[in-house]
Amino acid sequence: MKQTLWTRNYTRLIIATILGSAGGIAGGFALSFLVFDETGSTLAAALILAIQIVPGFIIPLVAAPLMDRLPRKPFLVGGDMVNGILYILGGLYLLKLPFTYVGYLAFSLLLNSLQTFDSLAYDSIYPKLIPDGMEQKGYTVSSMLYPVLQVVMMPIAALLLECLGVAKILILQGGLSVLAALVESTIRISEENRWSGESFSFRTWAGDIREAAQYLAKEKGVRSIFSYMAVTNGVAGGYGPLLVAFFRTMPGFTTAMYSFFSAAEFAGRTLGGILHYNIKIPEKKRYGFALFVYQVYETMDMCLLWLPYPLMLVNRALCGFLGINSATMRQTAVQKYIPDHMRARLNACQSMMTLAATAVLTILVGVLGEFVSYRLCMTFAAFFTLTVCWLTILKNRKWVRMVYESDKGE
Repeated sequence: MKQTLWTRNYTRLIIATILGSAGGIAGGFALSFLVFDETGSTLAAALILAIQIVPGFIIPLVAAPLMDRLPRKPFLVGGDMVNGILYILGGLYLLKLPFTYVGYLAFSLLLNSLQTFDSLAYDSIYPKLIPDGMEQKGYTVSSMLYPVLQVVMMPIAALLLECLGVAKILILQGGLSVLAALVESTIRISEENRWSGESFSFRTWAGDIREAAQYLAKEKGVRSIFSYMAVTNGVAGGYGPLLVAFFRTMPGFTTAMYSFFSAAEFAGRTLGGILHYNIKIPEKKRYGFALFVYQVYETMDMCLLWLPYPLMLVNRALCGFLGINSATMRQTAVQKYIPDHMRARLNACQSMMTLAATAVLTILVGVLGEFVSYRLCMTFAAFFTLTVCWLTILKNRKWVRMVYESDKGE
């Protein structure tokens, strides 16, 4: 019998993901306008984004040890169900009662906490639902899903906002989240309950965190990958405001031209995803390919703002093409390499490292942009990231190669 990725369980998880993500994109689009429309303040809108850092850092730290001890499916189903109910209640509130900023701030904090919780559960259970030998295809699908949905849903969300308003969109999103939870509840998976029976105490939690920290201290390859990805994502977080400023202020450039960057990257990611889904990279070439992509990616960022506009689009398309291939390969290798009984904690550690790096490096890139030209700022920032790549992925190649090319990563 021919092996297939699209088993009953995997198909249902992807259907649930589509339902939840489609609703999330539409709801997120509507909420992004709600605060400014109601307050007229960009600071008020910015505070909503800033407050999301708190649950993004705390929730994984607190919840990950529990997820590694208990079956993860109830966390996934319960998170989506509660999330859906809250969105429905939020929509009904806006239909009947006036908007209050403080109330929305608390609502946003609660929702983001649930979304962080749900994301951690999803990342921990996803590898268990991919058939053996299908990891590369499985992670290619997950890497492609959200970008495709974003392109499809953004125009639909704009139309819904005009026709229905924010409140009804939130109710619709809540309904899709509840439906996603119902689909997830039909997934059949055998999970080990590692709960020993004792009450979960601070000492137990601290011991679980210590175990994960000791694993990372020992596994130099995993630690190097986590460190580099935290830095490169953190620096990339500072590129957005930098690019907006560049296209708004440089003669001959417009914000409309900047908007085509997303289209170019999407085209590259789509082509790269199709190729990666159908062509398997040989095991012994994975590390070399990953290192090559990381260096090319940082070099492309270094030279981006010095290029003529048509070559800028080629640059972004190439980054999209290479990026999805390396990202899929990295996810496949790391998730197969790390032990399942520590998966939630290690995924939480990577998430927290990335969040912390983004919070710091985004500000530093912005500060640098106040003192040097936008071109030089992006070049310096990308060169810094390239240097970190050399100090982690290249310098520790013996251990990083073990993650990418070991039998565990097969």
